[in-house]
Amino acid sequence: MSHFDQDDLPSNLSDNEHFQQIVDRTVSRRGFLKSGLGLGAAAFLAAPLVAQAGKHAHQHMDHGRGHGPKKGPRIGFTPIGTSSADTIGVPEGYQAQIFARWGDPLFADSPAWRPDGTNTGADQARQIGDNHDGMHFFPLNGKSAKEGLLVMNHEYTNYEYLFGAEFMTPWTADKVLKAQNAHGASVLHVRQHKGKWDIVRNSKYNRRITGNTPMQISGPAAGHSLMRTKADPSGKRVLGTLNNCANGFTPWGTYLTCEENFNGYFGTTSAADSRDDVMRRYGISARGTGYRWEEFDERFDYVKEPNESNRFGWIVEIDPFDPSSMPVKRTALGRFKHENCAYAFTADRRVVVYMGDDQVNDYIYKFVSDGRFVPGKDAANRRLLDNGKLYVAKFSDGAASGDFMGDGQWILLDKQANPVLAADGRFADQAEVLIKTRLAADAVGATKMDRPEWITVHPGTNEVYCTLTNNSSRTVTDDANPRAQNRYGQIIRWREAGNDAAATSFEWDLFVVAGNPIAYPDRSDLGSGSAAITADNTFNSPDGIGFDADGRLWIQTDGNYSNTGVYAGQGNNQMLCADPVSGEIKRFLVGPSGCEITGLTFTPDGKTMFINVQHPGEASGHPNSPTPTAGMSMDQYISQNPLAFSQWPEASGGRPRSATVVVTKKDGGIIGT
Repeated sequence: MSHFDQDDLPSNLSDNEHFQQIVDRTVSRRGFLKSGLGLGAAAFLAAPLVAQAGKHAHQHMDHGRGHGPKKGPRIGFTPIGTSSADTIGVPEGYQAQIFARWGDPLFADSPAWRPDGTNTGADQARQIGDNHDGMHFFPLNGKSAKEGLLVMNHEYTNYEYLFGAEFMTPWTADKVLKAQNAHGASVLHVRQHKGKWDIVRNSKYNRRITGNTPMQISGPAAGHSLMRTKADPSGKRVLGTLNNCANGFTPWGTYLTCEENFNGYFGTTSAADSRDDVMRRYGISARGTGYRWEEFDERFDYVKEPNESNRFGWIVEIDPFDPSSMPVKRTALGRFKHENCAYAFTADRRVVVYMGDDQVNDYIYKFVSDGRFVPGKDAANRRLLDNGKLYVAKFSDGAASGDFMGDGQWILLDKQANPVLAADGRFADQAEVLIKTRLAADAVGATKMDRPEWITVHPGTNEVYCTLTNNSSRTVTDDANPRAQNRYGQIIRWREAGNDAAATSFEWDLFVVAGNPIAYPDRSDLGSGSAAITADNTFNSPDGIGFDADGRLWIQTDGNYSNTGVYAGQGNNQMLCADPVSGEIKRFLVGPSGCEITGLTFTPDGKTMFINVQHPGEASGHPNSPTPTAGMSMDQYISQNPLAFSQWPEASGGRPRSATVVVTKKDGGIIGT
């Protein structure tokens, strides 16, 4: 079962305005295309938001190198070209080490990896999970650059590789268990010795968190009637976390894992379709699912357990330093398809969490805690994410501080304080607003976005950046948008009023519009991208995003790797580095065949970068994909011939495997310089 990207299928049928309509008005109102300035969105994007570093600047606790940069960073490497090869490419002077592969032993007594795919469900529970995604490095002793805990997500799994040659016939309870145990997260104690990173397999810190790990439900929705099931009448305990996409972390040293496409695990074996409007809005299937868990685990059958799906779609907090601690689903942060989350501080030290709902036509949110962060008071700090205010963004093309910008408002999603929600009978209380976050955001008129993916906060200016990865289904065109489909995506950024993350208004601009000058050589065509995009750095579908301590913006892609047509010359998915002041963008890394490049974290000294290569070997649409035997689907063919397309990271593994890649400079310097 190859990954099917449900994020491209909208479930938002509201009449709320789409962000593209706002951009169209903003640009056309100022005579953008008719000004004779050329374009590629050049005039619109040339003037960045003023970078004023505030005294309450966001700090990245994982870097520990001051309050962030006050000027543009230096990008010192020589960029690399695109590739469709089954390899990892990095710039001259850099080296890449592969470790922490799917199925590698996590503990000293873990079962060994079997290249033929016959490891059991119990085996998988003690091995590193599949499809690595977001991750974070927590240094031991607070600042070590050579030893720490690497915590990573495992988003989903590819059945054509997960199982042996028998693939999905017969379908068994152990196959379901293996798939569930390939999900979740891994906590790895890692250490550098003589320039090489390894897993400390006898460490007390190592831990697997799976689709069956007991978890606490906290916050306003805990114990609510919509959270109760036959197995958990309290509504305060749930088994597992699923579709763990990207992540965040907290200033008190915990890891936040985000549940994205949870809907894909819920179906029914009955002929009934008992879905309500909430299930439909979240995209739950009318019948069976591709994962087929409902056939052996009744909690994933929505007819038998109608509330179980309400217990997924949350942000989960994990204490990596306490293996005995129970992960906690923080319901005050809202329920939707969480991509990642990024924190900032308000002027009075309350904690803000920015979040995106990764589906076509869904929204951007932020949470502001009621309480204040107090360094060293970790027990109290952990309660900050249980009480606060949840907002959703409404973008406007109205007046702003500079040309070719817009402004916006954060709309409070509160049953008592927002009169629209107070009058809406679908929400009996605030817990229902949070369980039905998407419906609440629909009701208050939030702005539809083109798949909000990762969000990151600049370490020196507090400006917030968000990848809008693509929206290929859009058909509206006008003078300002000659490309009918947003195949390539863009990165939006905003600054809160007064440079205070607690503000309820903001101004925005587009940092970059991705495009392809190879396919669209006429720079007056938006298909070529904005001014910073060239034939040498062209890319599509920005996804992962993050800043290093010096303010370099790292961009990872999860898009079309066909290398033909409108995607000609773009090659495999890649990683780029951008200067947020000058707009310069250089390609830094290219991944192997059929993969996504994702996950991004650094050691505190900035000299080691960890990234993840997810789902190498997804063959559909790649120029080097094999031709299946007559009568076979691609998945069936790959299940019988697992090395036919990709052999990354090594053929001896018997099949492609997601893995972590450690990037360092050969001279021991800081990454990116």
